[in-house]
This record gives sequence, structure tokens and C-alpha cells, in this order.
Amino acid sequence: MSYPSILVHLDTGTHAQSRLDLALQFARRFHAKLTGVLCTYVPDPHALFIMGGTANYYIEHERLREDRCMTLQHHFHAALTRNKMEGRWIAATGYANDVMPPYARLADLIVAGQADVVDPESFVAEQFIENLVMAAGRPVLVVPSSGSFTECGKHILIAWDASREATRAIHDALPFLSNASKVTLVTVNAERDAPGCPRIPGADIALTLARHGVKVEVRDIAAEGGTPVGDVLLSQVSDLGCDMIVMGAYAHTRLRDLVMGGATRTLLRSMTVPVLFSH
Repeated sequence: MSYPSILVHLDTGTHAQSRLDLALQFARRFHAKLTGVLCTYVPDPHALFIMGGTANYYIEHERLREDRCMTLQHHFHAALTRNKMEGRWIAATGYANDVMPPYARLADLIVAGQADVVDPESFVAEQFIENLVMAAGRPVLVVPSSGSFTECGKHILIAWDASREATRAIHDALPFLSNASKVTLVTVNAERDAPGCPRIPGADIALTLARHGVKVEVRDIAAEGGTPVGDVLLSQVSDLGCDMIVMGAYAHTRLRDLVMGGATRTLLRSMTVPVLFSH
């Protein structure tokens, strides 16, 4: 299995180049066409000009943005030529939460970056990643804003809760899972949630994956004291040495996750390895 087309979101932040490098690696691995979509935050000039002393800021920001965009475009085309790959460059204009989903829906895999609160240039729109995951209809691989990820997908952790979203994520991730050296499927408090169930939690979906040639180790983790599921997953990633997570996003409503918390929000905030989200 493969991803024939991969889309990478690029901005003028400090992590754009490393995100492009990872997307190029995936494109080589899956023999995919790579589309680079440059979509950034553009200040409203009318809002800035009414504030004293902001006109010069807007002009300088625009110049800096154009310089960084040109550099990224050069690197993108040079990498395609160097690797003899097919690709396309798109400079999207407009509000990111509106213009990105239509492009994303045309790809088999989307590569995007975690929000970085210390890098203002990485901001493109409010809750950009959350909206992209929800609106794209395609799997979104989110790369953490800290750390180096020159390669990932050797040991994959699957977060399994038997939900529709988790099922979608597993099938969306099959190209990665088929290429992985090791796959660990983790359930959290599954036996507690289904008392009297004679089956091993996660065994049925592991059998489904085995039919696709994916060997899976199944682990059920008992989280005590109300430990959030997201924290349990991150702990397992660290203990097992995983380099990617596959999980469904927002199995509950976003309002419930906003009020109560949820594994999706925990991972989006505190991810330590790339996470493939599907909704």
C-alpha cells in the first residue's frame, strides 16, 4: 500500500524546512507526488494602519515574508530536481482555515506542524491544526514543534479505543504500518470498560491488521487515579521507544473535549513524536 499523493503545509516559521524534509522523505518512500502549499498568516493592513506606528511594521513584515517564501520555494523545487521527483508548488492566499482544506482533500496524506507558541511566524490561524484534521477528510501527520524527526515510522504505536475515528486512523495509516519494523497497539483500561468480556482488548483489530500483513503486539494499560489517556499514551511512547503515533481525533465532540479535556487535545499540545490523526 502507498500514498500516491502527499501534501505538506509550509509557512514562514522556523520549522517549515524540517517539515518539508520529512515530507520529501515520505514522498521518496511511497513514490508519491509531493505538493507544497505555502499558506501563512497575513496581517490585515487596515487594522494595522489605524494603530500609531504600525505602517512600517506591516511593510517590513511583508518584505520578510516574501523573502522566506522565495527561499522555501527554491528549496522545494531544488529538492524535487535533486531527487527526480514529481511535485507542485502552490502559494495559497486567504484565511488558512478556509483555503487549506480544499487542497488537503485532494491528497492521500497531509503533513503539517504542531503549533509553536514561541515562534510567532508559525501562526497561520486560530486552531489551524484542529480545523485541518476535522475538515480535510484525509489523514494528517502532525510533526512536533520541538525535536528532530529525520525519520519516523519504524516503531508505531496505535491508540485503540474501538471508535469509528480510531478505526479510520488505522486504515488510513496502513501504508506506514505495512512498512514499520514494529507495531504496538495500546488500549487503556479496556478490560475495565468492558467487564466480563472474554476477548483480549484489541485482539480483533490486531487480527484485521494481520490480514494486511501487519504484525501487532497488543498491550492493555491500566491507568490508575484518573490519569488522562493522552498522558498514558505519551508515557508508552517513551517507554517503548516508539517514533510515531496513530490515533483517531475527537472521538467525542470537540465541545466535550474542550471542557473535559481529551487525548486529542493532550497530544496536540504535548506530542513528542509525529502523530497521524484521522477523523
